[in-house]
Amino acid sequence: MARTDRLMRLMDAMRRHGGPVTAARLAEETGVSARQLYRDIATLRAGGALIDGEAGVGYRLIEDPALPPQSFSRIEIEALLLAVAQLPRMGDADLAEAGRAALTRVIATLPERQAQQAMHAVMRSFSAQKGPAVPDHVDMDLIRRACWNESSLRITYHDLKEAVTQREIWPLGISYSEQTLMLLAMCRMRGDYRVFHIPRMMRVEAGTESFRPRRVALVRAYVEERRRRAGSCGDA
Repeated sequence: MARTDRLMRLMDAMRRHGGPVTAARLAEETGVSARQLYRDIATLRAGGALIDGEAGVGYRLIEDPALPPQSFSRIEIEALLLAVAQLPRMGDADLAEAGRAALTRVIATLPERQAQQAMHAVMRSFSAQKGPAVPDHVDMDLIRRACWNESSLRITYHDLKEAVTQREIWPLGISYSEQTLMLLAMCRMRGDYRVFHIPRMMRVEAGTESFRPRRVALVRAYVEERRRRAGSCGDA
């Protein structure tokens, strides 16, 4: 694990716990040895983080200089909580965990009164319907990184007509719904846009092509094409 990522995970762990937490617990949550944990605490303190406590007692994050003060209205706080609460229904565990971590980081910067409001939110969202399940063999992190980095993917795909094909695609964006996860891509085999149902992907691996910096232009062209088609249907 990269040093920056390790330190970020340690900060997040202390924010989540709020009160003093033992070095053993922090080491377990961040996946490091106790000796490394003590070195990381020292590194954070040297960087300006105010961390109370010591070995054998426990540690507590008092102030994080990396986070600027934030201010939100009460309804904005409730909206953020509702939005993050929806993420587990999307079937992407890493995305849900990222949302929780980001929200924890935001709440850590709030003034005390607003932090209390976040702890006692009055709005809740419930649904009996579960989100789509992502097959274990589909690496959502790989798909996301391919979109961000504008690099191709090679997929084996089981389409709605029961045909199995192998394709190299340029991934452009991921769409989440209560029914399925979909990937908008430029299919190199068809030379056209295609929307792939991620649960129907039988295999996903990194490709060899880079299409940087064309993703934004391709997405815009796709949106314009959809608008033209919708306008043509309306005129008819």
